[in-house]
Amino acid sequence: MEIELTPNRDPTCAVPKAGLLARLGPGLITGASDDDPSGIGTYSQAGALYGYGLLWTMIFTVPLMAAIQEISARIGRISGHGLAGNIRRYYPAWLLYPIIFLLVVANTINLGADIGAMGDALALIVGGPALLYAAVFAVACIVVQVFASYPRCARVLKWLTLVLFSYVATVFMVHVPWPEAMKAAILPKVKLDGKYLSMLVAIFGTTISPYLFFWQASQETEEIKNNADEEALKTSPKQARAQFSRIRLDTYVGMAYSNLIAFCIILAAAVTLHAHGITDIETSSQAAEALRPLAGRFAFTVFALGIVGTGLLAVPVLAGSAAYAVGEALKWPTGLDRKPLDAKGFYFVLTAATLLGLAINIPAVQHHTHLSPVKALFWAAVVNGVVAAPVMVVMMLMCHNKKVMGGFTRVSKPLRVMGWLATAVMAMATAGMFLTWNQ
Repeated sequence: MEIELTPNRDPTCAVPKAGLLARLGPGLITGASDDDPSGIGTYSQAGALYGYGLLWTMIFTVPLMAAIQEISARIGRISGHGLAGNIRRYYPAWLLYPIIFLLVVANTINLGADIGAMGDALALIVGGPALLYAAVFAVACIVVQVFASYPRCARVLKWLTLVLFSYVATVFMVHVPWPEAMKAAILPKVKLDGKYLSMLVAIFGTTISPYLFFWQASQETEEIKNNADEEALKTSPKQARAQFSRIRLDTYVGMAYSNLIAFCIILAAAVTLHAHGITDIETSSQAAEALRPLAGRFAFTVFALGIVGTGLLAVPVLAGSAAYAVGEALKWPTGLDRKPLDAKGFYFVLTAATLLGLAINIPAVQHHTHLSPVKALFWAAVVNGVVAAPVMVVMMLMCHNKKVMGGFTRVSKPLRVMGWLATAVMAMATAGMFLTWNQ
């Protein structure tokens, strides 16, 4: 799966010799951030409701995720601009601004759910006020993003991806009937009832989310800015072979890692919650609390700490992708490498989105807006569903737009097919969401 190189390529440009971890970055962070606390809640609910019945989705979506994320990364690396910047330059304003508005709304609601889940998880472990913990987490994420340099932020986020192994550990703390689980994962039995289809839509919407596209493309542009010897491939095609190889490795490792963790979360919920008749799980903290009497104190603690760790990874990605999108759309200076006073609008959006997300968790706000965390997640899924398919269509069209891609408009058939298949799946998932709205 690759964009073919033009005759201008430099055949001597080999992949830089570097260790595996050094070659992983935007793709790994993007994939890991997909397993945010609200995603953990969705996967836990899937396992609690249907046992092993939805494990197959984590295998099915890996190539779809990898293809569309690889395309978004290549758009950023080839053009030197993020998705919003390219849409602003080459597509009509009536397409750009609704997409950016809906992305910011969905991200803000997701931020609220994730920040609240982090506070709840810590309160479960140590006791105390969950809202206070949530506020501390939110402020800490803002401070790190605003005042730390981009390389430092990138390193912190990369190391935070390791916390996801807590869910792999959880699986090995409970008894898993592996033959039965793997049979269900490989030979799925799809149901056509509304409840099952709604859960399927929720999983696809959680796994393939618009903020991931915007974040990874923008991070590729950050990598260009922060490495003096790197340029946008449109102006420096000799770097293409090395960068395409790195992007492919980074993206496929990141997406496979993401879905491995989601697989483990569904499996852990199936073995513990579903097996004991517990099916009413709506949030990640509820899943952690339900695990305590079934899997033991240690498994509960590991699961709950994982919620905090994944939140610390996901909150900067959600806030950052919103800030990049708005900044690029409005021609503002953007980037975590900039000083606060040099990118005031960018950091304002980042900070405002995080604080508004925190505000969703204040009881008085919930009372006046009638927006509970569960309802907030529902509406975030709706908005993401509305945004995802159109953005993916635009991305696929960008691949063939010479103004965006320069000489790199020839897309290999496997990547093109998987990219359009991912787009079609998300369009059908969105249609399914509306069809099953009241079921």
